[in-house]
Amino acid sequence: MITPSSAPSEMAFFSLLVRTGSLSATARELNITTPAVSKRLTQLEARLGVALMHRTTRRMSLTPEGELYLAHARRILADIDDMERQVSSALAAPKGLLRVNATLGFGRSHIAPLISQFAKRYPEVEVQLQLTVNPPPLNEDAFDVCIRFGEPPDARIMATRIASNRRLICASPAYLAKHGTPKVPADLAHHSCIGIRQGDEAYGIWHFMHGKKTETVKVRGTLSTNDGEIAVSWALAGHGVLMRAEWDIAKYLRSGRLRQVLDNYQTPAADIYAVYPPRHQTAARVQAFVGFVAEALKPSA
Repeated sequence: MITPSSAPSEMAFFSLLVRTGSLSATARELNITTPAVSKRLTQLEARLGVALMHRTTRRMSLTPEGELYLAHARRILADIDDMERQVSSALAAPKGLLRVNATLGFGRSHIAPLISQFAKRYPEVEVQLQLTVNPPPLNEDAFDVCIRFGEPPDARIMATRIASNRRLICASPAYLAKHGTPKVPADLAHHSCIGIRQGDEAYGIWHFMHGKKTETVKVRGTLSTNDGEIAVSWALAGHGVLMRAEWDIAKYLRSGRLRQVLDNYQTPAADIYAVYPPRHQTAARVQAFVGFVAEALKPSA
């Protein structure tokens, strides 16, 4: 049986073993013999009653139970580190496991490059980036920070606005030359609109505001997808009118490959938020990452 006092050290040992990838490398890190490392792993597995590693003469790999133990161990060790940091008011550099979730397109084009920079500044933080079409459920312990569009509906979740963002209506110059430019939202009924099936928003329903007036339009088209990048590529190819976040199409608007239409109408905001569970609001690694991303996404003067 693992006692409370021994559990953190055993989890740290196992995390190190997985990180180094071999018994001998772990032995060098701990300044002990390779047989001593093997014995310690065997004792840990015996106490848990399960095998954590598949071991052959050439390689080691995690069992499903080992994957589960590692994930929880890293999260618990990071929480312990945060707790000790808060209690001691330590000012050391952030460290520990940071699980980041982001949408496919924005995560690939913006968040992944920022994580590369963040990792160089904070080398003791281990970052796991997961890209999904839709944000994970806010009540699941699946992430430490989620970068998402729009303010989360659950007030119990901590959310920091890190960048402003608008949804814009656009189309390629070739499409507009052939089909005309919509002047009012109702004109979209006569256009092919590219649909994006994402999140909980009603598919094919576009909302517009003009002064105090609100207008809802049901749009139609022959193409739809759950991937924003594909939708943008279709718009670039002249297949129709698209509503998309400014961050995803700004470069095409600047180059002229896409042209904004209905720009005197407002659409629902899509500001970019960093979302995290309340227990992480003082975590050094989380706050460092949120601050880093916010600074990086700040508009240039």
